[in-house]
Amino acid sequence: MITARRPYPSDVSDEEWSLIVPYLLLMKEDAEQRRHDLRELFNGLRYVIRYGIAWRAMPNDLPPWSAVYQQSRRWMEAGCFEAVVHDLRAVLRLAAGKQAEPTTAIIDSRTLRSTPESGSRAGYDGAKRKNGSKLHMAVDTLGHLLALHVTPANRDDRAEAGPLAQAIQQATDGSVELAWADQGYTGSKAANAAKEHDITLEIV
Repeated sequence: MITARRPYPSDVSDEEWSLIVPYLLLMKEDAEQRRHDLRELFNGLRYVIRYGIAWRAMPNDLPPWSAVYQQSRRWMEAGCFEAVVHDLRAVLRLAAGKQAEPTTAIIDSRTLRSTPESGSRAGYDGAKRKNGSKLHMAVDTLGHLLALHVTPANRDDRAEAGPLAQAIQQATDGSVELAWADQGYTGSKAANAAKEHDITLEIV
């Protein structure tokens, strides 16, 4: 006799599911080749993220870990989660009385200490005295994420101003005109790299 599994705290609610399912449908929800319920696959992904476990450590009452992993890769490659973040940011900005797309960004970086799994991604950040990876981030003035990319920790912030500016414009349809940054982005190298993507870099 098959019984329904006990819900996990990480399970998506009915209301959440109705909002997010349009972003996840790479084919019909009831497609004949689908062997596992789409909502349960998404719950499996949320479980892995929520508890920080290995894929193979997923509970047996969720779909097989391999099915959850494969579907998660399809979602990521199709840009499903970027679309969710983009639309949610626009909704939150409109609710705050702002335009849907920002004209100003704030950029910065953060170094995370490496783990044995970091491998070749790790580098030594002399300023922070850490061996690890560096997150290069951009947010709007409300703190909503615009762009993020990861490099070894020894990468200079100035060298990443150009790629970050390009990612900002891709995420906002080219609406950003000004980016604020700290002293780590001083000099003409970073300013010129940002200017190539129509962003004026201002050090504060």
